[in-house]
Amino acid sequence: MTTMTENASGLREFKMPDVGEGLTEAEILKWYVQPGDSVTDGQVVCEVETAKAAVELPIPYDGVVRELRFPEGTTVDVGQVIIAVDVSGGTAPVAAPAAEPAPVAAPSPAAPAGGESKPEGRTPVLVGYGVAESSTKRRPRKGTEVPSQQSEVLPAAAAAQAELNGHGRPRPLAKPPVRKLAKDLGVDLTTVTPSGPDGVITREDVHAAAAPAPVPAPQASVEETVPAARVQAPAPVAGYDAARETRVPVKGVRKATAAAMVGSAFTAPHVTEFVTVDVTRTMRLVEELKQDKELAGLRVNPLLLIAKALLVAIRRNPEVNASWDEAAQEIVVKHYVNLGIAAATPRGLLVPNIKDAHAKTLPQLAESLGELVATAREGKTSPAAMQGGTVTITNVGVFGVDTGTPILNPGESAILAIGAIKLQPWVHKGKVKPRQVTTLALSFDHRLVDGELGSKVLADVAAILEQPKRLITWG
Repeated sequence: MTTMTENASGLREFKMPDVGEGLTEAEILKWYVQPGDSVTDGQVVCEVETAKAAVELPIPYDGVVRELRFPEGTTVDVGQVIIAVDVSGGTAPVAAPAAEPAPVAAPSPAAPAGGESKPEGRTPVLVGYGVAESSTKRRPRKGTEVPSQQSEVLPAAAAAQAELNGHGRPRPLAKPPVRKLAKDLGVDLTTVTPSGPDGVITREDVHAAAAPAPVPAPQASVEETVPAARVQAPAPVAGYDAARETRVPVKGVRKATAAAMVGSAFTAPHVTEFVTVDVTRTMRLVEELKQDKELAGLRVNPLLLIAKALLVAIRRNPEVNASWDEAAQEIVVKHYVNLGIAAATPRGLLVPNIKDAHAKTLPQLAESLGELVATAREGKTSPAAMQGGTVTITNVGVFGVDTGTPILNPGESAILAIGAIKLQPWVHKGKVKPRQVTTLALSFDHRLVDGELGSKVLADVAAILEQPKRLITWG
């Protein structure tokens, strides 16, 4: 899909790019430019959030911003124009920033004389992703407005090309997910007023049609009630008390995570095993490593040594590092470890992974962990960083939790949960003493890992943390 078009007046339109991975929409989180600002090729103009991560979009040409088509917080389909830039070098008047999505039957920008917009030879999108060329173009609908230039030339042609349903009425233009939403809400699409480009019905249009008609305030004028009708909000829920409850839309990363966890829980047969271990020696080693010049400036904490212990345990039990190929009905044993680290962020749970973690030295592992956590907290984790994981660690101990039964990251064989490390009475050398103790929980896919193998991996991790010198003797 091309990401930009240009009309005869030198106005270029940048579309929401196709970032691959089967993603069809993204939410505009923040605009970094406003109408009237100058932009240059490669300059980041906005941040968007897909179902995988938050990413920044660069503009692929020089010019002056004429219009922002959508406000922050709007979910936009891939292929929709999100920003218009004047590349003619002139001083054309600047459009005001979008306060709301385009009103009903807003005309789309005119194409060059002679036919459709001609795709540019260069179609840059996000780094690392390609674009899919598409020849599909929606035909004008009967009953919708068309650009003034076209209406003067082809007023009858536009109407003649309208798609009709079996009753002779125009067939509503809407994507399959929107049609399903309308069906679920009992909304007749032929009665819905479209607000999308080229007369396309959006999710917001369906919600608006399903919502009960608002009761106008006394003596309210038509002009005062029209803006309220354009507010794109979900339909009110019966019995909902805003003073006593808050409803949070589930979208973006949080929505994708929820779907992935449900899929994992009901696809992979989970088994979880637990072990409580004395990690006093490991905690002492952490303090010593913090003073080591070789690790100066790096993130050194218990998670670093636990990650290293898991990597050693996987080396000793390589069959645990595998995935299930449903189509081929095969177990695929991986000869590399992409170690996932579950990170809680303002946008939900992310699980980026350290590529080829098995081949990293302790300083390299510490550096990778530091970069991974910092990037996740800033909300800058890329989709590529969250793909291809083989096993994961989740540190629930940072919340003071003793342990849990973690759900596998989809496509992975195992996930290790680390509980809180606390001083507890422990029998040490025949005497009860206060020791640093934690509980580990290992969940694994029982199709790939049987009880014996899972127990060996968990026991090895515990043994290393109890006697960290095994990092040397076993590593």
